[in-house]
Amino acid sequence: MMSVYPKFLIYKASFLSSVLLVIAALLAPAFVAASQPIDRDNTQTITPETTAGLQAFFKALDYEWMQFENGAPPFILERIPADINRTVSTVEKKHTFFMGLLPMVLLANQEIKNEREEILLILGRHRTRTTEEGDRERLKEISARYGLRGRPFIDHRARSRLLRRVDTIPPALVLSQAANESAWGTSRFAQQGNNLFGEWTYKPGTGIVPAGRPAGKTYEVRKFPSIYESIRSYMNNLNRNGAYRKLREIREELRKSGQPVSGIALARGLVKYSQRGEEYIKEIQGMIRHNKLALADTAFLRRPKKEILISISTSGSGFFSTRNRLIGHHPFASNLSYP
Repeated sequence: MMSVYPKFLIYKASFLSSVLLVIAALLAPAFVAASQPIDRDNTQTITPETTAGLQAFFKALDYEWMQFENGAPPFILERIPADINRTVSTVEKKHTFFMGLLPMVLLANQEIKNEREEILLILGRHRTRTTEEGDRERLKEISARYGLRGRPFIDHRARSRLLRRVDTIPPALVLSQAANESAWGTSRFAQQGNNLFGEWTYKPGTGIVPAGRPAGKTYEVRKFPSIYESIRSYMNNLNRNGAYRKLREIREELRKSGQPVSGIALARGLVKYSQRGEEYIKEIQGMIRHNKLALADTAFLRRPKKEILISISTSGSGFFSTRNRLIGHHPFASNLSYP
């Protein structure tokens, strides 16, 4: 992809610095720790064409791997740059991959946390006989999304199952599995379908046909509109699929005993995720330890102090326009407001 823009190769070093200074000056002071949920619908979406562009975006936001004192900037990455395996070192590839995914993992966990709090609120109203209109339908809607039937209002077992399923997944586990299943975002399914976890679909023509699929089989590998949707689907799969009941039981016990819910611990519930069973679990746990991913479990999302509009003119310079696209900005203002 980079060969399309020869000027970028020639002037990358000098021009990149000036662009970063402009963007960093606008963005760097704009974030504080999030005390209220980030509005996903207003979260910036980026589509970098190269790994260098994605790294430039990180640098502009003063976002570095393993340095989460100021939190992670919220954004949605539509796809992993195709050149991630060719243009950077192995260490840079890993860090870029993790940094690109972490904000979306935190956003997805925030959605789950909000749903759990909503369930507890509705059940609390029911206990005090102050149920509001729409409570039953909302509870039914959430239950269906997590693959549950039953009547949580009157069945304590249904309530317990629902709360056991509607719970967050440690970022360390998500990041390690994403790296393992997608070959650090370089697999065919990750590049062509934004599918980081190898999820299947049984609707012919809606996914990617895997090489070597046995004759007579109709399954395909799912396509997702963005990496974020792949992460959300994977989390929902762990939270609702009967194959991962052990994972949910481990998480519940850790919650009850007041212990941290870690990726290392929950990995023990993945025995049915791969045909390799225990060997797969050890590999995931090894990736978490080797890459020090437990630190990601402490990360949080930043929150902008106020609305910021970034408008960088592209007139008179095709190269400048290219830089905007590489970093994820468009010719017009990008809204980074989060209420």
